[in-house]
Amino acid sequence: MESNTLSSSSSTDIVVEEFNKTKKDWDDAYLQTLAHIQAIENYGKKSSDDNDNKKKESLQRLNGLAQDGIATLTTAQFNLDLLTPQLPSDDHIENAQFTLQSWSKQIQSLRSSLRNANLQAKANMRKAAQEERELLLGGGEESTVRRRNLQTKAGMTSAAESITESLRRTRQMMVQEVERSGSTLMAFEESTGVLKKAESEYKGHRSLLMRTRNLLSTMKRQDVLDRIILITGFVLFSLAVLYVVSKRIGILKLQRKVIGAIKAGMAAGDAEVAINHLAQVNEPALPDVDFDLGQPMHDEL
Repeated sequence: MESNTLSSSSSTDIVVEEFNKTKKDWDDAYLQTLAHIQAIENYGKKSSDDNDNKKKESLQRLNGLAQDGIATLTTAQFNLDLLTPQLPSDDHIENAQFTLQSWSKQIQSLRSSLRNANLQAKANMRKAAQEERELLLGGGEESTVRRRNLQTKAGMTSAAESITESLRRTRQMMVQEVERSGSTLMAFEESTGVLKKAESEYKGHRSLLMRTRNLLSTMKRQDVLDRIILITGFVLFSLAVLYVVSKRIGILKLQRKVIGAIKAGMAAGDAEVAINHLAQVNEPALPDVDFDLGQPMHDEL
């Protein structure tokens, strides 16, 4: 419980610290942008010291710096908008929302001031060009020296502007490459997440496949056992059928023998009766003489 409290308090401190850092970055960028806009507004005006004119930035360079400053301010506003919901109390959140509204108005004011400063710089340049033209068209040694200095300055200015433009193009290319690299990293992170998800799903399917393989091996063993049981049963059934058939065939033979014997006995009895009948029919008839067995027999011989 204490560890959770400490972690939440440390995260709150980090958010507050980041909030204060964002406000400081905003203040620094705002002051620099104001200075660049002021320099654009004063661009083209004459200065009492020629060395100061040599040290001045070109109008294109000043506009680039001002645009970069406004972009930095917009980034700081976006970061503050992200940090606002994470602030620890309602007072901090209300203060941050008020600051966001104020920053939005200041950014709009800076953009308007930048447009006005560019218009003023163009007016200053037109006025300076008019004065230069009048001086160049005039006679005397001063006009000759000024024309030579102007040619030198024009060459240096064109060279500086070309270098500045090249640097700006390089910077834009680097920004594009950084953005492309960021998008590539995001794509890699998404691909990594997809691969991790696919790996977890593969692990789940792998366990399922292992269980399925075990079930298939069990079913194969059961199938082999069922085949053995069926073959054994069929063999036993066939042996029983053969035994019954063989026994049945033996009984039938015995029956045939008994019936044959009975028939043979009956035929012999019929033959004896017939023979006796024939004997009685063929025997001669003898006279029926009554002998007196009680009288003595005389021998006539």
